[in-house]
Amino acid sequence: MEGDSVSLNSPLTEMKDDDVIQWTFGDENTLIAEINVTADRITVYDDVLDGRFRDRLKLDDQTGSLTITNTTTEHEGDYRLKINSEIKSFYLTVFGLESVMEGDSVSLNSPITEMKDDDVIQWFGYKGTLIAEINVTADRFTVYDDVLDGRFRDRLKLDNQTGSLTITNITTDHDGFYYLKIKSEIRKRFFLFVIDEVKSVSVKEGDSVTLNFNLTEMKDYDVFQWRFGDENTLIAKINKWPDRITVYDDVLDGRFRDRLKLDNQTGSLTITNTTTGHAGDYKLLMITGRRRLSSKSFRVSVYDSVHCCGPTEAVIRLVLSALVGVATVIIVVYEIRSRRAEGDQAHIHTSGSIDI
Repeated sequence: MEGDSVSLNSPLTEMKDDDVIQWTFGDENTLIAEINVTADRITVYDDVLDGRFRDRLKLDDQTGSLTITNTTTEHEGDYRLKINSEIKSFYLTVFGLESVMEGDSVSLNSPITEMKDDDVIQWFGYKGTLIAEINVTADRFTVYDDVLDGRFRDRLKLDNQTGSLTITNITTDHDGFYYLKIKSEIRKRFFLFVIDEVKSVSVKEGDSVTLNFNLTEMKDYDVFQWRFGDENTLIAKINKWPDRITVYDDVLDGRFRDRLKLDNQTGSLTITNTTTGHAGDYKLLMITGRRRLSSKSFRVSVYDSVHCCGPTEAVIRLVLSALVGVATVIIVVYEIRSRRAEGDQAHIHTSGSIDI
């Protein structure tokens, strides 16, 4: 996802004394990183290609693996790892991530600020179906909103300056992958998920909370991502195929450090020793089967013993307090009446006694 980090893993567990490792990018095989063990030299060439890799490349000095941080669509493409004479290839795809509440609108933004006279812009949705097109030369703007059972009918709008696409009155039928072609070249991809329900969860500060969704077991090739906040920051991920669990607990000023636990069977996320910094929106993005997309959303509120709790708990506590108050009044009234009755009885006995 755009903004995330990605690691391209070397097959090595440890480099040898005579190893030379080179990472190249793109059709021109531009050198972007290099390790020369004999010379004890590690180099990243992050100023090449208009500086798109500047301050984004990290090399593992044990294995030679390459990490690209804060990815953008400019980092999409072919990567090659050359270890002495052996070559391993990777293709990196970068998606923009958009989340939207059901019934709202979302804009999928084109990377261009103004279209050229010969531009042909095409938007594709579910299963590569063409849903909108701009042909500047022919001066033609077309939305194919009757495709896919009419799920886009009266919902698509094209920006005639940039080619950006807006989808209005979103439903869960609009979940999924979208991509933009400019002159037959894919220029941008999007991952759109629609939130139809937000589950509210409340936890006392210092306690743990588990976010789960009634799944008994993940399947092979499933990928689960947990994201937090308005920026959809990736905080945890499970990739079942290589059976890899990753927690990104140093993001967001380290507020999640040593607090995240993932269940590798169900994908549930547990946050331990919660603070008010953990309150907010959590999104679970699930990619299953043939890129089938689904999602769940949670809103976590964190309360302390002084300020109590979330809205539901607050109402319950208020009702209980009221009931306790009423019960206390009843007991006090009963005590007063009982004592008064006892006093009256004592008075009667005293009045009717005979001195001997």
